[in-house]
Amino acid sequence: MSDVGVLLREWRGNRRLSQLQLAGRAGVSARHLSFVETGRSRPTREMILRLAEELGVPLRARNALLLAGGFAPAFAEHDLDGPDLAAVLASLRDVLAGHEPFPAVLIDRHWTMVDGNAAVGLLVEGAAATLLEPPVNVLRLSLHPDGMAPRIRNLAQWRTHVLHRLDRQALATGDPALRALHDELRELPGGLAPGTPDGLVVPLRFDAGGHELVFFSVTSVLGTPLDVTLSELAVESFLPADEETASFLKAR
Repeated sequence: MSDVGVLLREWRGNRRLSQLQLAGRAGVSARHLSFVETGRSRPTREMILRLAEELGVPLRARNALLLAGGFAPAFAEHDLDGPDLAAVLASLRDVLAGHEPFPAVLIDRHWTMVDGNAAVGLLVEGAAATLLEPPVNVLRLSLHPDGMAPRIRNLAQWRTHVLHRLDRQALATGDPALRALHDELRELPGGLAPGTPDGLVVPLRFDAGGHELVFFSVTSVLGTPLDVTLSELAVESFLPADEETASFLKAR
């Protein structure tokens, strides 16, 4: 089998699509798709990109598919600290500042914190210095017993939410680092909440010096990224879920 055919078949299986379903979406025959997956037919660059689009393959993995098919990558990947991304990063930092006095962080594909606004200090206060040394993984920081976990009043519920979300992300991206992070965090203490959560969103109930702050999280991504690095960035913001939380944060 050709490498690209194997990879395409793995992505199709990951998305739980039959050859017939994917072929219909991509506008090709199921026979041709079968030939591509078994290596009997060499896909064109355009075919690889079309199938990757229908499969929702991340840009980084699309480049890997192209390389496996013998083609150059289609999507650039620039360094976060380089001049090419400076303008976009400056705008994203403005977004972080605009969320104050509510906490917000900029994260990469592995939940490593790229930057955060001043309000994040309230959440990480008292966390072990080792967890705050770069690179800081925000999920590890939140669920570790030396991090935020002792101050999360609904820890089992929040752990369940985080682990479920991370599991889905690892499945969707096929990223082994995310799967390893999920398995690591699952071993931390704190339990899991049974059943389906009540309410409209899963809240984060946080103890701030005896005050219970209640947040809901919002994830924002760039709408049309054509750069691998930018496609993997997200702003994770924590907005007040009640008036008491909003008033407390505004008064700080």
